[in-house]
Amino acid sequence: MPRTIVFDVNETLLDLAALDAPFAEVFGDASVRALWFAQVLQSALVGNSIGKYSNFGVIGAAALEMVAQRRGVRLSDDDRTNILSTMRKLPAHPEVPAALLRLKSAGYRLVTLTNSPPAAVNAQLAFAGIADMFEMSLSVDAVSKFKPHRAAYDMAARHLDVAPADLLLVAAHNWDTSGAIAAGWQAAFVARPGIVLGPLDPTPQIVGADMTEVVEQISDL
Repeated sequence: MPRTIVFDVNETLLDLAALDAPFAEVFGDASVRALWFAQVLQSALVGNSIGKYSNFGVIGAAALEMVAQRRGVRLSDDDRTNILSTMRKLPAHPEVPAALLRLKSAGYRLVTLTNSPPAAVNAQLAFAGIADMFEMSLSVDAVSKFKPHRAAYDMAARHLDVAPADLLLVAAHNWDTSGAIAAGWQAAFVARPGIVLGPLDPTPQIVGADMTEVVEQISDL
């Protein structure tokens, strides 16, 4: 089992449900949060495909405007601020701190690799109280390609000076684990409620319902 473990951040470590309250306030429906995040991911993938890069924060703001237009909602500046600023104030999923501590105490090298820009992820990890668990935080800004583009994983492998086969990505997104596996990494999928692997996805080495289950399997290998 690789000794260097690379974590996705949003949904994997941090709970996006904290966004439900501002989305409910603005749209009258907390479920719009999921539609917005899906639009964020779609816009990022389109950018990868056509070679046009904007950072994740810019894409998040643009996706919010698109969702508002579809819903016939006119956003105020306060609405935009309330929703987008909450992305930097997400709590860790309840089991995450103890799971990370278990790995760190066992001597694993812990790193994050995120589609978010550096300032945003640093603020997120600090707010969630888990920043000191990680040796470093890597951002796709370094290569202007979002995960699951191979350039993002290759950049991380170079930066860490570790062969791809000796890296394990932990993520709650099938497109992320699929991208990592395609780049020669091992992968662990966090199957949080409502998040599933697709029938066309390569099977990760580890699948767990939460970070506790994933860490238990890492420790057993």
